[in-house]
Amino acid sequence: MKEATAGTLESGDIMVTIGPGEGLQVNLQSSVAAQFGRQIKAVITETLEGLGVKDAQVEAIDKGALDCTIRARVTAAAVRATGKDVWKD
Repeated sequence: MKEATAGTLESGDIMVTIGPGEGLQVNLQSSVAAQFGRQIKAVITETLEGLGVKDAQVEAIDKGALDCTIRARVTAAAVRATGKDVWKD
């Protein structure tokens, strides 16, 4: 696995950086972490587990992204980091 990023720091988006790690470690920066931090981390973790990623260090900077956007950014970063294309059969 190599380090890869997806997303932007624009409002309504999230920037996700995934790199090598042991276990799934998620560090989140978000102005709404008190209200939604647990949900954001759960979406990130569930998405990675669904892609078969079990060991990764994740840095996420949230700017109010919806769950669907979080899933898309995590998936894109994971594909870039692992080289595994989840969209091909």
